[in-house]
Amino acid sequence: MKKKPLPTLKSDAEAEAFVAEADLTEFDLSTLVPVRFELKRKDKSVNLRLPDDLLTAVRKQAEKEKMPYQRFIRLALEKALQHPEPK
Repeated sequence: MKKKPLPTLKSDAEAEAFVAEADLTEFDLSTLVPVRFELKRKDKSVNLRLPDDLLTAVRKQAEKEKMPYQRFIRLALEKALQHPEPK
């Protein structure tokens, strides 16, 4: 059975109403991507010098992933620490 596409929702209120009322098993959820919410306060700041071409590449990749480049850098650091390279 072909599943319905998800509707385009224009507000949080529309999304909440949709989830409360819809049977989500009827919808194609294959295009959904995980979202990470930044709730924890950041209490330290770091200045970092990078080569221009590296910063340009980081900014382009962050834009592709629809996030600010500083968040992209933070997530890359967190990921590197969660999965350290074998020695």
